[in-house]
Amino acid sequence: MLTGLMAATLLSGVAPAYAQSNENGRGNRGDRAERGGADRGGADRQSYQWRGNGQRPMGGDGQQAQRWQQRQDRAVAQAPVQQPSADRPWRNPGNPAVVPAPARQDARQDRRDDRRNDRQDYRQDQRADRQDWRNDRRDGRQDYRQDRRDDRRDDRRDDRRWSDNRGSAGNWNNGRRYDDRTRWSNQQRWNNGWRQDRRYDWNSYRNRYGNQYRLGRYNAPRGWDYGYRRFSVGIVLSSLLYSNSYWLNDPYAYRLPPAYGTLRWVRYYDDALLVDIRDGYVVDVIHDFFW
Repeated sequence: MLTGLMAATLLSGVAPAYAQSNENGRGNRGDRAERGGADRGGADRQSYQWRGNGQRPMGGDGQQAQRWQQRQDRAVAQAPVQQPSADRPWRNPGNPAVVPAPARQDARQDRRDDRRNDRQDYRQDQRADRQDWRNDRRDGRQDYRQDRRDDRRDDRRDDRRWSDNRGSAGNWNNGRRYDDRTRWSNQQRWNNGWRQDRRYDWNSYRNRYGNQYRLGRYNAPRGWDYGYRRFSVGIVLSSLLYSNSYWLNDPYAYRLPPAYGTLRWVRYYDDALLVDIRDGYVVDVIHDFFW
């Protein structure tokens, strides 16, 4: 009993000391782990901050800051120096100090001046073009009026030349041309409404009997050197053109209305003319009547 009592006493003293030593050991290891984790986390964050965004690390030792500064200096020294371009002289990402801020402002001002000058030149060119167009149009109108006057003068001269029938007897009334009232005083006035009469539909008749309108080559009268002229109603012909050798003695054979009084149907080249043979006045015209 005495032996067992002594052993129990010894064990009761050893157990609290062992428990305290275990607790101290666990506490020391936890502190060291926390300090180690904090150190590693701070170093990792510091290293990430320096490597990731390229900025100078905040805090840390002086060697890291020195290495960072050396890398920045090498990057600036190795960067190629770009010369300013003609269109954008202020852009120089390699070395911005090459073109200072005042030079960029001058370049912008130059570009604004160039655009303003271009707009002014464009407006001046537009005004000059419009003025040239107005001048050309005015000159064209003047030339057109002058040509019309010349044409009318030439027509009057030709009419006088082609109407020169004074040498032929019976073509003039005391040297004067018949006026409209005198011309129809002794005979019926000619009516152009005959074209509405189906009896005189010469166009359809010619389509069926075309050979009837093939009279052969037209022989101009001797002394007529002007060739073919497209005459119209109201002109006065030369007596050479309506002599009886050119009359159409049977107008209805060509489905033309009969001529009466002093009127005669006359062949003139491929045209059929109704002429007052007293003075050569053309009363009616059918162009391209014969083949």
